[in-house]
Amino acid sequence: MSANGKDYEIAVIGAGVFGAWTAWHLQRAGKRVLLVDKYGPGNARSSSGGETRVIRMAYAADEVYSRFAQRSLAMWQQMFQAIGRPELFRATGVLWLLAADSSVGQQSVATLTRLGIAHQVINADLLATRYPQIRVPAGGWAIFEPDSGGLLARRAVQAVTEDAERAGVDLLIADVLPPSGSGLLAQLRTRSGETIDAQNYLFACGPWLGSVLPGALAGRIFPTRQEVFYFGTRPGNRDFSAEALPIWLDFDRDYYGFPDLDGRGFKVAHDSHGDAIDPDTVERAPTADRVADARAFIARRFPALANAPLVGAEVCQYENTSNGDFVIDRHPEFSNVWIVGGGSGHGFKHGPAVGEYTAQRVLGGERLEPRFSLATKQTVQRREVH
Repeated sequence: MSANGKDYEIAVIGAGVFGAWTAWHLQRAGKRVLLVDKYGPGNARSSSGGETRVIRMAYAADEVYSRFAQRSLAMWQQMFQAIGRPELFRATGVLWLLAADSSVGQQSVATLTRLGIAHQVINADLLATRYPQIRVPAGGWAIFEPDSGGLLARRAVQAVTEDAERAGVDLLIADVLPPSGSGLLAQLRTRSGETIDAQNYLFACGPWLGSVLPGALAGRIFPTRQEVFYFGTRPGNRDFSAEALPIWLDFDRDYYGFPDLDGRGFKVAHDSHGDAIDPDTVERAPTADRVADARAFIARRFPALANAPLVGAEVCQYENTSNGDFVIDRHPEFSNVWIVGGGSGHGFKHGPAVGEYTAQRVLGGERLEPRFSLATKQTVQRREVH
């Protein structure tokens, strides 16, 4: 049987942040859109699941991502206001903690200044005075982005999907089988025996891209295990609440974190790539070694929490490309198939802009950004985007 008994102009496979926003934009452009996901929007196995994600503007000299983030923040806020869910964005500000000789910091300041993005450079003395919770090394400094903050990730993806459905997008929960052949893709089949008929297909399957499109992406998408921890603060103490501390990123130590939002605890996560995983089958329980490493970091940077109890944990994944750039391109074998993915740990924030950009290209708009091409994605990882 055909999915929902309908023919669609575009079927989007994957209801993570990239797929949901692309479907949202395509529907606004007047297209009949089917959105498909094997587990559902914001599910626990997806790279867009989880409680929170950072939205920040600084990307060193990578202006394309700073512009995407700037555009995305405005669209996130506009949509949340329109649907009556402004709480899905938390304007905590974002604080970049940097070493004295940080070239990344200097490049970021130049880019933020050039793009007119609000920011403040904070020296070591002011940093220690303003945020006594943070241990500042000699010569350390920071960039503060006052308009940046946190997105409530799982709920945000579900909100985008629900808004798209209200506007006319159909949602189907189904496990799509890899397409075969070449040329013009006529239809997709699901594991349960349904068929999906559309004029065009867009695969936004996150960590499953390599298995759903093995001919084009096997060996070029690297799902890695990432552990996130929440530590409890002292009773009655508000030093680590969002009122007292912004979201922070320690670039040199590859750690980032959130203040205590909604009583979840002080969030700490390591940004370096973990072990390779299968997102369908991996056990999502924290490991003792990663907990110990996070505790050691906290003791150095946030000494008041050195003995804080672990009150929660999440195991999610990144879906990395070889260099950290997104992949947004046509399928090399099918003329009516597009690919969008490779969030690489920094993609969530960019969902609205990626969806807008992708929809414009699918509909025959401007030229593709060369760094998003499939041809630039290799089978060996050399991370260049942070």
